[in-house]
Amino acid sequence: MSRIDNDKPVCFCGVFGVYGSDDSALQTYYGLHALQHRGQEASGILTRSFHNNKPIFNIIKGEGLVSEVFDNFDSWGEILIGNAAIGHNRYSTTGSSESRKNIQPFFVNYRFGNLAVAHNGNLTNAYQLRKELVNEGAIFQTTSDTEIILHLIARSKLDNQVDQIREALSKVEGAYSFIFLTDDKLIAARDQYGFRPLSLGKKNGHFIIASETCAFDIITAEYIRDVLPGEIVVIDDEVLSTKEIKSYPYQKELPKAKHCIFEYVYFSRPDSRVFNHNVDKVRRRLGKILAKHYPVTDPDGDKVIVISVPDSSNTAAIGYENQLEKMDIKAKLEIGLIRSHYIGRTFIQPGQQKRQIGVRIKFNIVKGVIEGRTIVLIDDSIVRGTTSKQLVALIREAKPKSIHLRISSPPVTNPCYYGMDFPSKEELIANQMNRNIDQIRDYLGVDSLEYLTINDLLQSVYEEDAESFCTACFSGNYPTNIDASFTKEIYET
Repeated sequence: MSRIDNDKPVCFCGVFGVYGSDDSALQTYYGLHALQHRGQEASGILTRSFHNNKPIFNIIKGEGLVSEVFDNFDSWGEILIGNAAIGHNRYSTTGSSESRKNIQPFFVNYRFGNLAVAHNGNLTNAYQLRKELVNEGAIFQTTSDTEIILHLIARSKLDNQVDQIREALSKVEGAYSFIFLTDDKLIAARDQYGFRPLSLGKKNGHFIIASETCAFDIITAEYIRDVLPGEIVVIDDEVLSTKEIKSYPYQKELPKAKHCIFEYVYFSRPDSRVFNHNVDKVRRRLGKILAKHYPVTDPDGDKVIVISVPDSSNTAAIGYENQLEKMDIKAKLEIGLIRSHYIGRTFIQPGQQKRQIGVRIKFNIVKGVIEGRTIVLIDDSIVRGTTSKQLVALIREAKPKSIHLRISSPPVTNPCYYGMDFPSKEELIANQMNRNIDQIRDYLGVDSLEYLTINDLLQSVYEEDAESFCTACFSGNYPTNIDASFTKEIYET
């Protein structure tokens, strides 16, 4: 499987759950559509129905986009029946049969009945826990860290499922937003640091849980609040009746939250509300801060042309251009790059043309916008730098006066272990070049290059929240201990 967009960090997963709706599978299908940006390699939906008053789990999952896995409603709509469902979008690194086994949701049948799970994040002590479980006789069906939580719950000797989940969560470390479905409950849990987002919504008397609020909008559901860090939320028939959501903290003392700052920079959709702020507004602030610190003017007094690398940088480019205008710098926001949205999951790149054709498959330039103009190119991040270099070369073909690259995040120097797929540290261009901006500029072939600093980035999320964000991929300061075995395994599985 060949990835065209291999020069950006990738979010591993998106999760969605519904309880109390006869259209639970259809709502999950639409919700996963809205969360497609969080995983494009595989998708799955599991529902709970009843036969002779006995709960039954029904599941369909497979490789591909949501529209590919669930391409015939007349077929899957007859299988995925019931008034409760969970769904999952996944990013994976290979197309092997082993990878297909890792497609979620996972489910088991144990002494308390059926139990299913969908997970977004990474368990940083997964290697050690898995080793201990195997030594105790556990048999694993997948290579996913998510399966560990099922084993821990099933082995619990407690007599209440919520208590079993609480006990299991006390043993895992790292980043997780879990949605569980049991025979009679929909349960959500978020790690104590709140690395990854998870939101709670409602519609027509039933409840919904999703990675992002944009998944509520597509089904016209109402956002209630976030699932809190260190919180277990339970929705069952009693909750449907009383409308009083059950909440259980699973840890008495919580550390300071460490939300993933990259959710604002790149991952989340701009129409989502994440970590109590609108993503669109934060990205506009990123662009404004970029312009304040690193403005560009045209040497001949003409307007500078601000263009974004679509689509994740569009909003930051708007903020950048607006701020230049406020600073009395003549500027105009233009569409200088056209992105193809029809590449799909794979694309043949044979022989010697592979490197040259890659960026052209994804982008085309608008020569009339670029030719003879001073161009400010706004991008959200640079990881390896290979795609950025090719993109700059493509823009050069339109004969601009100059190209100035502005990045709405700091240099990425460290891998993430909390639910993002970054290259290894050795592959990161900022690490390779020891953060030397001049060297990176020359490698990319731009006339100037500027990044936001970590402090700049934190300003965009409002001062009162600045200490509540994880910046490990920029700073190397990880909020949790990282199992040395995990750092090795994450790049080998």
